[in-house]
Amino acid sequence: MGLLMGHSPFLRRMAAFFLEIFQNWGWMLPLFLSGFFLYRICAAFLPVRPGRRWRILLYAVLSGVTGMVIWVGNENLLLTLPVFFAVFLICSRGNPAGRLAVTAVFFCLIMPVGAMLDTYYSGLTCGPLSQENFTWFTNKLIRPLIWGLLYLAVRKRLPDRPPRLSPRLWKLVALLAAMPLSALLAVVAATAWDYNVSSESHNIELKIGLMVLPFVFLTALALLYAIRVLEDHERLEEADKLASLRESYYQGLRREERQVRTLRHDLRNHLTVVQGLLERGETGGAARYLGEIAASPALSGRRILCENETAGVVLAAKAEAMDQAGLTGDFAVSLPKTLPIADTDLCALLGNALDNAMEAAVQAEDKRITVRCRAEKGLFMLRVENAVGGEIRPDLATTKADRSAHGFGLAGMREIARRCGGSLEVRTAGGRFELVACIPLGGE
Repeated sequence: MGLLMGHSPFLRRMAAFFLEIFQNWGWMLPLFLSGFFLYRICAAFLPVRPGRRWRILLYAVLSGVTGMVIWVGNENLLLTLPVFFAVFLICSRGNPAGRLAVTAVFFCLIMPVGAMLDTYYSGLTCGPLSQENFTWFTNKLIRPLIWGLLYLAVRKRLPDRPPRLSPRLWKLVALLAAMPLSALLAVVAATAWDYNVSSESHNIELKIGLMVLPFVFLTALALLYAIRVLEDHERLEEADKLASLRESYYQGLRREERQVRTLRHDLRNHLTVVQGLLERGETGGAARYLGEIAASPALSGRRILCENETAGVVLAAKAEAMDQAGLTGDFAVSLPKTLPIADTDLCALLGNALDNAMEAAVQAEDKRITVRCRAEKGLFMLRVENAVGGEIRPDLATTKADRSAHGFGLAGMREIARRCGGSLEVRTAGGRFELVACIPLGGE
């Protein structure tokens, strides 16, 4: 192409004409394209707040940072960092650690591309166009090409909705994202505002940047993939817990069915014994014998607490655990067969609420746990009240010695309620604890 243009003054003039138009107005198109591709990827991982203004603001920042001039030793990256993080956190909702982690990952995804192009690609030359003009022209065009190819490569693997991880896993991802972010800051901004760096030191920095910047970019991609894997793993773990509860529930039903069949088979013999006792005038013995029959597990049966299968399974399992722990469960539950709440979320919400209540009530004098749950007027409402033994911590943290395995239930329940568009509140007064969750049933 350079030889062709070198032998044709007309082609040279046309190239210069289109380059001038591109420099005046066309530079905006690559920015918009880059912002479009990045926004599509970003929105798949970051829960953007409802409202057009937040989407526009996030799109504008993503478009702007792709055109930011970044090179090794330049202070622009440090100036962009607080604005980038502030806009991402303002425009998003959900778990704070999760939003911070996703923001850091996308900063590490975008900035190495700009730094590589502005630092290393700017040394290329071509044909009759000046080095500066040609580099500026192609540099702007390469960016949307990179993000477009990346979007096409991952489009089918993007999540349908922003990933949902527990607060503990989001904190882990945030810590992992801090490593490539630190490397990026160290390489690109190590000599920012230092204009007396020798050429030898600068060449060493360029070599280090050439090795580190691609690593930061690939690490950011790996972290996005890790978020998806962690979400799948956590979803399977919750589904496995629910499946275990269901299996335990149905095993109990089958056991009770066998006991009923046995009781029915032996009923004739029982009646014969009672009749014989009454004929001999041993009314006391007959009464005791009838009492033994009445106390049979086959006659007590498993409590059906509501029509909803998932909630019924969880509540029945927790009611049995309360009986074994010497606690009294006061249940009043009215839920339909189907709810627009995911079974795993419903299981986690009810299970964690009752687990926390049992943990506190078992240490208190009052062993009663009150559970009220219903769905009416488009709302799912849950209230769990129990006494608390000992001191109530201001942060409601777990009192168990193994803090690594406990203390995340309340945070997880808040995350579920917030994600479903509802709320979860806790109140403590007079040695009693009350949890109230309210979730709209119109869908997420």
